[in-house]
Amino acid sequence: MIIIAGLVIGAIWGVIYTRRRNGNRFDIAQYAAVWALIGALLGVFLTLGIERLL
Repeated sequence: MIIIAGLVIGAIWGVIYTRRRNGNRFDIAQYAAVWALIGALLGVFLTLGIERLL
């Protein structure tokens, strides 16, 4: 669940970041994809960390 939330939040962050910089729709799609992957990876590490603590 944390991984999916990280993916969605990352994609939204990428769209917001690119729109502020006046990117075209291909830039927006690329940044959304990259930030979604980064968010998902952070979600994986956070999930693993929580599982190790419990």
